[in-house]
Amino acid sequence: MPKQPLLIAVDLDGTLLTSRKQISPKTKHALQQAASQGHYVVISTGRPFRSSKAYYDQLNLDTPIVNFNGALVHHPHDPRWGLFHTPLDLDVAQDVLRTAEKFGVKNIMIEVMDEVYLKEHDEVIMQTFFDPPVDVNTLPQVIHTKPTSVLIHPYEHHVDQLRQYLSDHHAEVVDHRQWAAPWHVIEIIRAGINKAVGLEKVCHSLNIPPENVIAFGDEDNDVEMLQFAGCGVAMGNAIKQIKEVADVVTLDNDNDGIARFLAKYVLV
Repeated sequence: MPKQPLLIAVDLDGTLLTSRKQISPKTKHALQQAASQGHYVVISTGRPFRSSKAYYDQLNLDTPIVNFNGALVHHPHDPRWGLFHTPLDLDVAQDVLRTAEKFGVKNIMIEVMDEVYLKEHDEVIMQTFFDPPVDVNTLPQVIHTKPTSVLIHPYEHHVDQLRQYLSDHHAEVVDHRQWAAPWHVIEIIRAGINKAVGLEKVCHSLNIPPENVIAFGDEDNDVEMLQFAGCGVAMGNAIKQIKEVADVVTLDNDNDGIARFLAKYVLV
């Protein structure tokens, strides 16, 4: 690894976090040690800031953070750094909502940065996806603000049909990904936005070239980030696609895969 400062980008779920949604003491120590040696640790996640802030604080970070798979990038401790928000166009979001309604989906969730709107009150969804707690409002009949993200929770037999519709009608303006079982939630953000786009902004601000980026990930929303990085690292629990694009495969998220890699290649 080069002697210059590195940018160490970590996904949250399935990567930094164990299956218990915790940062292990060993991994926390390794990342903080890397920061103390002059490297930059950056969280890059599909989560909104409100549900990644606790982990940002646990690591005592003072770096920008990439949220919503790159649709929102900011520096929690430095408002002068700027805020990069790339929401969906309003007419596109409204058409997606109308389509979801026609399919009779279980629920629709709209996120405008850290504001959340739900079509139907659902205690399980609120406790599972919206932690720490936030005020959740009923989804307005007509959305008047460009949303950062639209989450559709369809019945399983409608997932492929809905995704095909999005590809057929909105391929040029939206990107959509499916969450893992058992949720099968379809997450929709603006086309061309991904974690690599967010990291590129962070790299530019810190004067870090892509070849000095190490990125850790496990799911399909990490593909572009691992391809962008000089060294893309797949967790042992990563899906096949991630392992195929990665430069290195480390141990899984329950066995300190990040810490093991850093100890071997980065820490002095």
